[in-house]
Amino acid sequence: MRLPILVSCLAIVLAGGCARESATDPSSTAKQDAAVLPARNHDENSYAQPDKVKIADLALDLGLDFDKKEIAGTATYTLDWLDKSARQLVLDTRDLTIEKVEGEGADAQWQPLKFALAPRDDKYGSKLTIETPQQFPRVRVTYRTSPQASGLQWLEPGMTEGKQLPFMFSQSQAIHARSWVPLQDTPSVRFTYSAHVRSRPDVMVAMSADNDPQGARDGDYTFKMPQKIPSYLLAIAAGDLVFEPISERSGVWAEPAMAKKAAAEFVDTEKMIATTEQLYGPYRWGRYDILVLPPSFPFGGMENPRLTFATPTVVVGDKSLVSLVAHELAHSWSGNLVTNASWKDIWLNEGFTSYVENRIVEAVYGKEFAEMERAISQFGLQQEIKDLSPEQQALALPPLTDKDPDEALTDVAYIKGAWFLSWLESRFGRETFDAFLKSYFDHFAFQSISTDQFVEYLKANLIAKMPNRVTDAELDAWLNQPGIPTFAEKAQSRRFSIVDSARLAWLGSGELPSPSVTGAWSTQEWVRFLEAMPETLKPEQLAQLDSAFHFTGTPNGEIAQRWYPLAVRSGYAEARPAMADFLQRIGRRKLIMPTYEALAATPEGLAFAQDVFARARPGYHPITTGSVEALLARAKPAAAAPGQAPPAN
Repeated sequence: MRLPILVSCLAIVLAGGCARESATDPSSTAKQDAAVLPARNHDENSYAQPDKVKIADLALDLGLDFDKKEIAGTATYTLDWLDKSARQLVLDTRDLTIEKVEGEGADAQWQPLKFALAPRDDKYGSKLTIETPQQFPRVRVTYRTSPQASGLQWLEPGMTEGKQLPFMFSQSQAIHARSWVPLQDTPSVRFTYSAHVRSRPDVMVAMSADNDPQGARDGDYTFKMPQKIPSYLLAIAAGDLVFEPISERSGVWAEPAMAKKAAAEFVDTEKMIATTEQLYGPYRWGRYDILVLPPSFPFGGMENPRLTFATPTVVVGDKSLVSLVAHELAHSWSGNLVTNASWKDIWLNEGFTSYVENRIVEAVYGKEFAEMERAISQFGLQQEIKDLSPEQQALALPPLTDKDPDEALTDVAYIKGAWFLSWLESRFGRETFDAFLKSYFDHFAFQSISTDQFVEYLKANLIAKMPNRVTDAELDAWLNQPGIPTFAEKAQSRRFSIVDSARLAWLGSGELPSPSVTGAWSTQEWVRFLEAMPETLKPEQLAQLDSAFHFTGTPNGEIAQRWYPLAVRSGYAEARPAMADFLQRIGRRKLIMPTYEALAATPEGLAFAQDVFARARPGYHPITTGSVEALLARAKPAAAAPGQAPPAN
């Protein structure tokens, strides 16, 4: 998932959905438990017991109801019983109504099973315990979702680009899959899946599976995912979707007005796939398509296998933000193929992916472009670390006991992880390190692993073969200690040196850089120009910049997320109307949260933020809504005390 977070306020505990709703019949179910938190001998963010029984295959039969904002149907599990004495199947749920549970006997007949749905825990949902008097090879759960499911967003036609048909999409990472399918919702469990989905006939349905580019829009769809995936990669979307090809194995799904623009923006996708194959081995997922979602999508991208979900905010017309595609594609090796076994090891997904992303960008767009991207990322990491606790700054996190795993989604996992791998590359040489990474992806393909397993493989297959290049103390500094090691080398960009000189000259003399210089600047150079500005400027200085460069109202979200917080901190009121429009139009957390954070630092700004949020909320995804709500709630007491900064997360 592309989510480099540049401000600490985004590391937020998210609570989604409404109070538990149960339709279970007490006469046919086991007695309900008190709220039970996950066992601590495996993934601490899941109730499941995969050491006893694992889901091997999932078969979904679902109906989408746009009027009720509900998915209803059945989930049938083919089970691998590991403990021969086990007589329970424990699943994760959040705000699901469980209507009945059945087991398939030896005679292929389905028989009712007793089950209990525990009271709702704010972070982990409700433990679903199914009693199995025998170890049934298949179990089937009939259920329906809540309209407030944290992993689904239902959009009215007016909230889409075409404004003719409704839209629905999922976001399962990290533990939101349990809000629309009862599952062993842990990345340690991988399963194949199939789905039969019925919907209104005028919308197209797509899933993280074998979507047919020539498929008919008829309201009845079937899907199959033959490779084993973890639950967070289960994905569905439905709306006014059309397909635009890029290559024989890649293309874009989007609303009609966006499809051709996105395909043109992402035209280098096939080149990226071929580049990554040359580096790290074959692409093992069949097709690689990109689904461009409405602006409310809370993230930059989500690496759902065969169908990356992407924000429309990267379609800016000059391919300057397509590193997002490189990132989500890279997940096809690091994350989807080799997966973190629990969310405390998320750097194994995101750090490796950010490193591979940069290698793709370098190969396709050149070393200077890649260095600019690395420099921006490293700057953001160093800013964020200031507000993180020491334990949050380590790559190998402690168990996320009683925490929402979304808290692990900081720049540390992404950028410190990539920085570590770049450092290993520098110590062993690119050719040697590339061969090691390829062997790593091959060795752990379609497995979920821990940091300890990676370190063991690293020592056996790289360090032992080239001793004295890396010490245990250096590994410990990267993996277990806070901050960035003093021996880490920073990215160096020649073009950023020019940008830095132009900024310093303007700050000193008030003379703007010549249009002959700035006319050729990329998004990355404008980002560098703005993000290294002083914390505040005089309003007249911002007016001068705005008059020359038209930052207020920019359609480029990467620039907007730097400009509007600076405008807030500097008291540049002229930006407020466009700022409000931006916050209401975009739901991508990375782009909007810095502005909300800046506004929430003062009582007057907080009032403005609350007003904007009230108008924007109907169009936000539940994940974004939870982030903004938590930030504004924390800001209230701080804003009431003049001169007091908002509390760090």
